[in-house]
Formats: sequence, structure tokens, C-alpha cells
Amino acid sequence: MDRYLDLFLNYLVVEKGSAGNTVDAYSRDLTRYLQFLGGRPPGEIRPSDVAGYLAKLKGEGLSPRSRARALSALRMLHRFLVVEGYCELNPTSIIEAPKGVVRLPAVLSGRDVEALLASPLDTGAIELRDAAMLELLYATGLRVSELVGLKLGEVNVAAGYLMTIGKGDKERLVPMGESACRSVARYLGEARGELLKEGSSQRLFLSRLGEGMTRQAFWNIVKKRALQAGVRSSISPHTLRHSFATHLLENGADLRSVQIMLGHADLSSTQIYTHVTRERLKRLHAEFHPRG
Repeated sequence: MDRYLDLFLNYLVVEKGSAGNTVDAYSRDLTRYLQFLGGRPPGEIRPSDVAGYLAKLKGEGLSPRSRARALSALRMLHRFLVVEGYCELNPTSIIEAPKGVVRLPAVLSGRDVEALLASPLDTGAIELRDAAMLELLYATGLRVSELVGLKLGEVNVAAGYLMTIGKGDKERLVPMGESACRSVARYLGEARGELLKEGSSQRLFLSRLGEGMTRQAFWNIVKKRALQAGVRSSISPHTLRHSFATHLLENGADLRSVQIMLGHADLSSTQIYTHVTRERLKRLHAEFHPRG
């Protein structure tokens, strides 16, 4: 089966355009699965084998979410094997995904967002950079990898939009909003040249050394600025992406538009935010309604 796994991983890279992290995750999940099967060829694998593997994962303490992710990898592999003619039947076709409690993403309140965005001071290259990055992340809902990977030519401040390359190497245009445009323009005009020093870089956001920012460095910036702002909620760069989507829906945006801006391939990935808005409405009703 190792040969089939190599073919499948190559399919993910070449034909699906999957990111390196995605391919690595599939490789880990499927390697464990093939070890469980003990080298049997595709045509001999039955639904009972798949169910047995999922039961093993449950016995090891994996959450329903993790087991559902593992099953998703198995389904993709077996669909690939059938389509390519390596076997006739897909043993995952009658296996149901593990049911579990939906974990809602953490979202900041509007007050916490305002405090966080105001936390960098008004002077200094580092302060202006941090302010621009925070404003842009909340204004666009980019993934942190997309934010730190932005290049100068991908941001059009005058027109008010940026272009980013998301999962699967798919390009998308995202509006930036006036506040983020002003903040990024000020960073470009007053701070980036100072950070660049005598060097050269096409990356939009630079470190103190004049190099492109990393995901880890920006994670530390968010933690630092949240502490300065007195934000007590658990926070990470992804929290601002969740907040971006939730606040748009709360203020009347349609789900399809939010899906496009987030770069979700499937609308079901975006629908989690409708659960968030419903839960917040229920809490507000319970807190403020006389008969809540």
C-alpha cells in the first residue's frame, strides 16, 4: 500500500495544488492507517477494517473532531484508488463521520477589537508596522500565513483591495477598508523604509532586521498588544479572522460574501460563524430580556 500512498500524495501536490502542511497532515494520518491494515492491497480492504481503525483511534482518546479528520483523509484516499482503477469498491462509502460537540471559534467583542487596534502607539516604525498588521488582519480576515506572506505588489492602497494566494494556490481579491488603507499607507510612507535599512525585500511587512515577518513573530506581537490593551480573552492571530467573519455576519453580510473573503472552498466551512452569531444572540437575550 505504500506505493498507493505515494501516488495519492503526488496527486494532492500536482493535481489538487494542496499546500505542504496539508500534504504532511494527510501523510501522517494515512501512514498510521496503512500500518493498521498491515499491508493488505486496496481490493481487500472492507468497511469493517475502516470501522476498526476508527474504533482504535477512539480507544486512544482521539476526539470526534480528530477522528472525523482522519476519516476525511481515508475517504479521499479510497476515492482516488477507485477513480484511478486500483480497486472497484470504496470501503469508506457507508462509514458515518463521528458525531461530536461543535466547537465554536473564539471571537473578540467589538470593544476588545477597538482596544487591541489602538494598542500600538502613534510613533515609531515598529508601532506603525504593528498597527498596520492588526488593522489589516481584522479588516480582511486573512490567514496569518497570508498576512505575513503579502508582497508589495499585492496590496493596492489607492484602490482599497489586496490580492492573496490562499489554500490550493487560489488567488482572491479582498477589500481592505478605509481604516486599514490609511494605516498601511502610513506604514509604507513612514516606517517600512526605516525597517528595510539598506536591504531589499518584496515582502510588505518587515522585522526589525529588515527581513520578512514570520508567523511566530506576529503571534508574539498579537499577544504583546493584547496584554497592553487589557484584553483578557484568549487571543491569537486566528481570533481576529474569526472576529472578522462573525462581526460581518452580525451586521448583515451574506454568508456567500464572507465565504469568498475568507477563501473557504466550501460554504459549510463558513457556516460555523452562523452558529457563533446565534449563540451570542441567545446569551444577550438571556442577559438583558426581562424574561430571559
